[in-house]
Amino acid sequence: MATQTKGTILITGGGGYVGGQIIREALESGFNVRITARTASSAQRTIARFPSHAAALSSAVIPDMTVAGSYEPAFADGAVTHVIHAASPFNLAPEDNVRDLLDPAVKGATSVLDAALLYGGGKVQRVVATSSFAAVVDIGKGSREGYTYDEKDWNPVTWDEAAAASGVVAYCASKALAERAMWGWMEKHAQDRSFGLATVCPPWVFGPYAQPPTSTRGLSESVQLLNNIVDGTSIPAFDFGGYADSREVASAHVRALTTPAAEGKRFLVGQDFRYQAAVDIARREDPALAARLPVGKTGEWMPAYHIDGSLATRVLGLKYGTLRDTVMQTYGQLMKARELEAKA
Repeated sequence: MATQTKGTILITGGGGYVGGQIIREALESGFNVRITARTASSAQRTIARFPSHAAALSSAVIPDMTVAGSYEPAFADGAVTHVIHAASPFNLAPEDNVRDLLDPAVKGATSVLDAALLYGGGKVQRVVATSSFAAVVDIGKGSREGYTYDEKDWNPVTWDEAAAASGVVAYCASKALAERAMWGWMEKHAQDRSFGLATVCPPWVFGPYAQPPTSTRGLSESVQLLNNIVDGTSIPAFDFGGYADSREVASAHVRALTTPAAEGKRFLVGQDFRYQAAVDIARREDPALAARLPVGKTGEWMPAYHIDGSLATRVLGLKYGTLRDTVMQTYGQLMKARELEAKA
């Protein structure tokens, strides 16, 4: 186990798929980790997944992440030196876009900054927030063949448009609106804050869980997409033309905490992706998967935009892996989970 000397990271959303990998990466990088959770029992379930790092883990119960005061106990002992905000509502079918999606996303994003300012005692050095390619892409322009997306791009949907939009459009807009709100907060508080901000904007996230799932129930939305192809009859249509490995996303967050040049930057972390390419790899590499995955149009790569994730390499030193490794690691865990379900 790495010597815990780098400080304490307060991590929201640690109970999730990406959050679990962020916790693992932070612990292995030498940080203490304090997770937030709505209940003490939920916090203990997350901590129990990392038994070899028990001494480096603590928790704080945050009943409402949209209220800055909820965070006061998390900062009370003065130990927190960094914050990773990885929690955000995921809801593609809200009953009320503003109440169920936009307000929680924006208030959650700015409340953690308010809390770091109010209760951090001037000790917080950097906040890194999980945004999304949804905050970057202009989904109204479709596959946009020939265009290259990078950190300069923003989803252009406004609050008023998002309030009246379909669930998917509203969700994507919520990511952009929340991230913009964080950057606006940083500008407003430029003279009275001790910390800088960086954001990480991945597309679909695939790759392994930090702890392999024992069931296919409750999978992340992105991993569920690959799971749904098993025993299916067709390859999913183009949606987000990009992916990042869960381990790359975690590494980007932790590196962005301590890399001086990361302050004030967005990082589009990802590579180009097509479902057909993922299925082709899985079918080629594993005969058992070949028998359970649709063929589709082998070798097809639909023309579309390009994702430029090179800033994370240049500034953070992030090294991207291969689609083959990500796909096979993902399906390896999924098929094992399916086996366990079949035996249950």
